[in-house]
Amino acid sequence: MNTGKKSILQKGKGKTRKQAKLEYLYEKKSLYFAQVAESVKDIAIKEIKELGAYDLKPVFRGVWFKASKKDFYRVTYFSRLVSRILAPLVTFECHDKDDLYKAAKKIRWEEFLTPKKTFSIAANVSESEITHSNFAGLRVKDAIADYFRDRTNKRPNVDAKEPYIIINLHLHKNLATLGIDASGGPMHKRGYREESVSAPMQETIAASIIHLSEWDGKVPLYDPMCGSGTLLIEALMKYCRIPAQVFRTGFGFERLPDFDAGLWEQIKKESRDNFRELKKNMISGSDVSEHSVNAVKTNIMGLHFGSEITIEQKDFQDIESIENSVIVTNPPYGIRMGKDQNLNKFYQNFGFFLKNNCSKSTAFIYFGEPKYIKRVPLSPSWKRPLKIGGLDGKLVKYELY
Repeated sequence: MNTGKKSILQKGKGKTRKQAKLEYLYEKKSLYFAQVAESVKDIAIKEIKELGAYDLKPVFRGVWFKASKKDFYRVTYFSRLVSRILAPLVTFECHDKDDLYKAAKKIRWEEFLTPKKTFSIAANVSESEITHSNFAGLRVKDAIADYFRDRTNKRPNVDAKEPYIIINLHLHKNLATLGIDASGGPMHKRGYREESVSAPMQETIAASIIHLSEWDGKVPLYDPMCGSGTLLIEALMKYCRIPAQVFRTGFGFERLPDFDAGLWEQIKKESRDNFRELKKNMISGSDVSEHSVNAVKTNIMGLHFGSEITIEQKDFQDIESIENSVIVTNPPYGIRMGKDQNLNKFYQNFGFFLKNNCSKSTAFIYFGEPKYIKRVPLSPSWKRPLKIGGLDGKLVKYELY
């Protein structure tokens, strides 16, 4: 990079913004966007409110909200149900590729990255004159590359896997919003899953199930088909008040020009000081598979209070009883079982187990293939669609007397 130009970019950055009072949309209005699956939007809205957000406006596949800088950081750090958090920079009418290119090139990209850093574009286009998300993303990429090339004769590289910053484009009905992915990647990737099983449950689905179960630690929680332990871990993290993103090493909001490192450190310290211990035998699970049991034991090793989760290898039909408890589980279905397995019989047997061995308990069963609900010989209290991460499943509640 040319030395003179580099110094101009670096030295002028803060001064120019202050003098001109140039602010981005998220700064002017304290406005942010949470990407949320439609089937959990109602409970995600409640969660975001509890974390300090206000003026929430639900839209398709997401929620606009306002928050102080501290609460914006907290929502991004703690939310268990949100897919991504975006900080909008600008919004504009966009009818063709030139509108998109010109608007993207006006942003002061040196405030977010340098030619030595990498970036990626996430674009979503709907009901607009520009019809292809990939094409729209390429125009934004070109604008950013040309912005730096014009000033430094160098350009940052695109890295789709581990970019320094993720730039988000949302184009709906010819209205475009360019923003920064404040979470720095999909928020269901918590970072605790070191070992996995086939077709593991997505973390946001597990968090939604725990939320809908209303489990509060007053009775034990048990998963008799725990797989790699996602439900158990999400239950532990919620009960112990451990932030959902505690293992994330970097956040997109750290790339924003007004990032407050001191405030961020304060939030992390406050969260650590607020951890709640888990009592022994409060969260337990089992699985018939030795591989699954080993996976759970590996995954809970790095968790605060993970050693308090009880895990054993056992077929659910060999469990003597699970009484006065909350039962949460995601039974195996087509993806996770061999084709020679009789799934109709499997679900029937599981229903009899719940009926005969789990008195005074409440069960929340996630059916990845809802057609098997009718094979369980129990009357549901309610059924709820949970469509997240490509799965079109249903959560069913059973009161067991």
